[in-house]
Amino acid sequence: MFFGEFEYKVDEKGRVPIPPKFRSELKEGVVLTSGAEKCITAYAVSEWKKVAATLTTNGSVTPNKLRRLKRAIFAAAFSLNIDGQGRIALPAQLRQHAEIEEEVVIVGANDYLELWNKEQWESEKATSQEQAWQIIESLERH
Repeated sequence: MFFGEFEYKVDEKGRVPIPPKFRSELKEGVVLTSGAEKCITAYAVSEWKKVAATLTTNGSVTPNKLRRLKRAIFAAAFSLNIDGQGRIALPAQLRQHAEIEEEVVIVGANDYLELWNKEQWESEKATSQEQAWQIIESLERH
């Protein structure tokens, strides 16, 4: 389970540390892909396999839409290993998608991580926190 937020500097080679408390969960590797918002989504290999299986067997989406979804997600995915110093190298196209340059915020989102440009994360965090209470209240009514 991933939770919390952690700020890091991206080094000159585009590498960023993985928070130490998450490294054991990612020892088999990590899969990075473009997030729905302007972020990078990072999955443990075991969790990525679940995502892939869901996309392969999802009968609630038309075949055409499913093909497009697979292209969007899998074409932008990268499988990486954490180096001996606990870092991963962020691929240039994902850094560009998320507008990550010098600073990155790694955010736990339960079963995956998100990597954000620091300024964009501050904006998203404020919006998410505001909407979270509205969503919780709507869940309590049902």
